Amino acid sequence: MELAYSTKLGAAFNGKIEETTRSPEFIEYRHNVNLILTSPPFILNKKKKYGNLRGNEYIDWLSGLAILFKDYLTDDGSIVIELGNAWEPGRPVMSTLAIRALLAFLEEGDLQLCQQFVWNNIAKLPTPAQWVNVKRIRVKDSFTYIWWMSKTDFPKADNRKVLKEYSTSMKKLLERQSYNSGRRPSQHSIGETSFLTNNKGAIPSNVISSSNTLSNSIYQRFCKEQGLQPHPARMPSDIVEFFINFLTEPGDLVMDPFGGSNTTGAMAEKLGRRWISIEPVSEYIEGSKGRFIKEEDLGSKPHPRLSEQK
Repeated sequence: MELAYSTKLGAAFNGKIEETTRSPEFIEYRHNVNLILTSPPFILNKKKKYGNLRGNEYIDWLSGLAILFKDYLTDDGSIVIELGNAWEPGRPVMSTLAIRALLAFLEEGDLQLCQQFVWNNIAKLPTPAQWVNVKRIRVKDSFTYIWWMSKTDFPKADNRKVLKEYSTSMKKLLERQSYNSGRRPSQHSIGETSFLTNNKGAIPSNVISSSNTLSNSIYQRFCKEQGLQPHPARMPSDIVEFFINFLTEPGDLVMDPFGGSNTTGAMAEKLGRRWISIEPVSEYIEGSKGRFIKEEDLGSKPHPRLSEQK
């Protein structure tokens, strides 16, 4: 484990989560992390550069991280993990490995499942190709689950910090200050003022539609400039922003044990949170530096905000 680079609010480490978090340098972070937000390697039938396990190996590996994660979490902290879908090799049948891995993780860490989220990837390519494009017997698999867990039933959370802009019809309703109240077919009784309070926004749902379609971001341009391969499985910044705002406050500590391109660290820095990122692939760490430089700094060496290390 070694420090790769640091910024005003955080540090990126090169190493594996199992080794890094047990090193002496990490003792200070135990019981101090307010949010662990990450996307571990998915269960895939083919090996990828960023590493992935298959079958029961994956379940044992992921569940084994539960106690480690819990050890670094504050009492009111949260763990948010994205888990992708999996398919049985050579068959048009979905695998239950991801769900079994989640259940094993919850049981091993004695954690509470606060809520299930769905990321609808609106730009996802048709997969699995053999059954969707060739045989045409399945439809496009375009979502992944994001699981929110904690030590307690009541972790730190505030949905008022992630309100969405009201729809046009809701804005008109608030202007009118009148509503068709009364009993609905569902037998719910709606009072006259039930929907007439302006709460400065609508409460979002647990279905998040987003994509990673930017092809000319500073991060990608930095990778190209440096001759680096961008990380192939980047989580959209708006999803990271949502959970950081929802579950933490400025000054809190956010950790991503599978840092990848360090979207989590960059968004945490932008929102005034401290952060730690851990990533075993050196090339991805080098590329992630591009998330912390400004437009005018592209092409300059060394990069101003990343030249000093703790």
